[in-house]
Parts: sequence; structure tokens; C-alpha cells
Amino acid sequence: MIARLALVAASIIALVGGLAGGTASADAPPADPRPRLVILTIETSAEDLARSFERDLEAQLETMRVPFLARARLRAQMRKSTKWTEGCVVGACLTEIRAQTGAGVALLAALTGSGTTFGYVITLVRTDTGRVLDQEAERCDVCTESEAMGSAVLAAVKLVNALPDRLPDEAAEQGAAVEVAVHATERRHAAERQGTRRAGWALTLIGLAAATAGTVLYLTDGDRPAYGLAAAGGGGLAVGGITVLVF
Repeated sequence: MIARLALVAASIIALVGGLAGGTASADAPPADPRPRLVILTIETSAEDLARSFERDLEAQLETMRVPFLARARLRAQMRKSTKWTEGCVVGACLTEIRAQTGAGVALLAALTGSGTTFGYVITLVRTDTGRVLDQEAERCDVCTESEAMGSAVLAAVKLVNALPDRLPDEAAEQGAAVEVAVHATERRHAAERQGTRRAGWALTLIGLAAATAGTVLYLTDGDRPAYGLAAAGGGGLAVGGITVLVF
């Protein structure tokens, strides 16, 4: 009897534990998605300016709920890679960032200037092809460094916000463009061949008609030399037309 009660108690405890575990799993936040954006480089005249820009940009990205990797975290993840090195900002070398982090887009920022003249260039680059997706650039001749940095952050947010949920398949688009060009060339060649055949048939028919008329007149008229030339000329036209048709 005691053994049976112990078994029932153990079953109840296991059931309660399972329900509690299920509730915890249901309430747990979903796993973080793989990052879609990496902040790859921030070029400035001073590192504290770069950190300030990155901090403001990160705050905006978090508000937008855009998954991203900051520069420090990116470098930490790329340390285990033997195929990537600092300085890779465009081209095929970016595929290693995609392989290690899953990010599809890299952000590059350049903030320049001094005194009252400042400028920025914000660039988004695909990590699968290394090609530039979009870019914003501006120069301000009369503004403060803080104003210029704020404008640069807004420009970066604008570019990121315009990103599609799914990047276009460039390979498929290029293949479609090549196919369209091939079809256009084939249609043009077909039209040219049709025009050439028409000209060939016209030459052949005119030549045969002239040769026939010249031959008949040559045989029926006493002034044969002139008609002989007409027959010969018509025959030449016919031969020319046939040549065009054959070749």
C-alpha cells in the first residue's frame, strides 16, 4: 500500500513538473533571429566620435527592432574565421561574414570634416555578392559636428528602414536579363533573315522574268544581240537571287 501511494505521489509530482516546464517554455522569448545587419566599419577622425555614432545608431536600430551586430561583437565572432581579415568592406570577401554571422547586409559609415564643414557617406553592402545595395552621402558647410553626426544617423536609419524583408535574387535577375537579350537578338536575326529571303526571292523572280523575256525576244526577233544582253542580265539577276536564298 505504501509503495503504491509513493508511486502515485511520484506521478503527480512528475505531472506538475511537466506542466510547469511547458508553461515556462511557452512564456520564454523566442530565440534571437540571425542578424540581418552588421555594422562593419565607422571611419572618423576620432574613435570617440565613432563610438558616439554607433551608440546612437544602435539605439535607433533597437527601437526599429532590426537585428544587428555591433562592431565589437562582429570582431569577436570573426576571430574564429581563418578566411577573413580587417579591411574587407566590399567584394567576395564579405561572404565569410555571412557564413559566420548569417548577416545579409553590412553597414559602412564614413564621417569626415572639421571646423564647421562636415560630411558623411553611409553605404549598405550585400554580404553574399559584395555589391553595394544603397548609399546616402551629404556635406554640410555650416553645421556643428553633433548636427552632422545626427544627420548621418538619420541617413543610416533611412537606408536600413528601406531594406526589403527579402533581398532580391541578383543571379536570377541577371539570368532573366540575359534571356531577354538573347530573345531580342534572335528576333532581330530572324527579321534580318526574313528580309534577306524576300530580297533573294525578288531578285530571282525579276531575273527569271527578264531572262525569259529576253530569250523569247532573242529567238523571235532578228535584232538578236540586244535581246541576248537582256537575257544574260536577267539570268545574272536570277543567279544572284538564288545565291542570296542559299547562303
